Amino acid sequence: MNPMKQVKFVLLFVTAFASQSLFAQSRATIEAYILKYRDIAIEEMQRTGVPASITLAQGVHETGAGTSNLVLKSNNHFGIKCKTEWEGEKVYHDDDARGECFRKYNDPTISYRDHSDFLRTRSYYSSLFNLDPTDYEAWAFGLKKAGYATNPKYPQILIKLIRDYNLQDYTLVALGRKQKEVASPDWAKNAEVFTEPEVAFAVSKTVYPQGIFKINDTKVIFIAKGTSYLKVAEEADISLSRLLDFNDMKDGDVAPTDGLLFLQRKRKTGVNETHVVSSGETLYDIAQAEGIRLESLLQYNFLMPGVQVEAGEKLYLTETAPAMPKLAPQKPAFTKAVYKTPETAMVANTEEDYLLHVVQPKETVYSIAKKYEAGIEDVKKWNELSTNDLKIGQQVRIKQTR
Repeated sequence: MNPMKQVKFVLLFVTAFASQSLFAQSRATIEAYILKYRDIAIEEMQRTGVPASITLAQGVHETGAGTSNLVLKSNNHFGIKCKTEWEGEKVYHDDDARGECFRKYNDPTISYRDHSDFLRTRSYYSSLFNLDPTDYEAWAFGLKKAGYATNPKYPQILIKLIRDYNLQDYTLVALGRKQKEVASPDWAKNAEVFTEPEVAFAVSKTVYPQGIFKINDTKVIFIAKGTSYLKVAEEADISLSRLLDFNDMKDGDVAPTDGLLFLQRKRKTGVNETHVVSSGETLYDIAQAEGIRLESLLQYNFLMPGVQVEAGEKLYLTETAPAMPKLAPQKPAFTKAVYKTPETAMVANTEEDYLLHVVQPKETVYSIAKKYEAGIEDVKKWNELSTNDLKIGQQVRIKQTR
């Protein structure tokens, strides 16, 4: 063999071997990073709604799986720069320009929380929270579109990481749709880390003290199924009607399930700023658990009574939400209802069927009429509307065609 060709062959072999070794080391490093920070990503999704899969993929990419110079000297896992409002410690690092200012954290957990809050509080990322939290592709492209990164391949990088390392499993766990110990093979390999049982936020699974205690500075007790409301009212020296009113109930005799019962009127705002919805948790459950009036909870979040909000969505408890939360897929935005119209009210046993549509953000009378192949004037007539103005969460009747 020609000596020059022999040298080239050796170089190619060595390069290929080195690349293979680096890849193996890289995968091991990535898996170790995911194992270390997945709990934080799940907790942050439950707190703010940022998908755990996206958070982990960003963390892996931004830090080189925890090996970059920036993360080693600052615990900054997401490359968040100082910005004008930052008053904490700083480090300087070459990025898009030389010597740029980056935030420094004492603990990685604080970096993860700051990342979630950064996305949640910036207006240019607000549209992301209208997306399905399981649609990681939409989130990845949405982050790039909103200006999170300058790399044109940023969405593809995140998507590949999520697929290669089964990061979607962590999103599903955060939503209560998957148990930690029965997720993907990659997860099962490290299942011993997740020995704690999944804890839901539902009232019935929370341990409350005996007797009278306070939630949101309001007196409350925890009662068992079958407890007489009248008996509780008498013991608390209040009328039954007031007790029911305090608990957002129109009537009732005995408690249908174990649960909280307030002995004072609940407050219009919660003690917490937000509440992340758990799987199966109803709006009533949340109002009771947070000690907030149901009507206030509905008003802050553009919701109507009886709707089911999707698990993982964030509800606002002290101020108006930036947008209506996503409703659970098993309970779509409209349900069948029956009404008597003025024209048929005089005819005995004659009823017309209507669909009840809940107005979503950016919907108009025109778009709703088009959706159901109806006329604009018909929609206005069915709902006694004098204008085309609609509010988010408003219920609109749509006459069914037979």
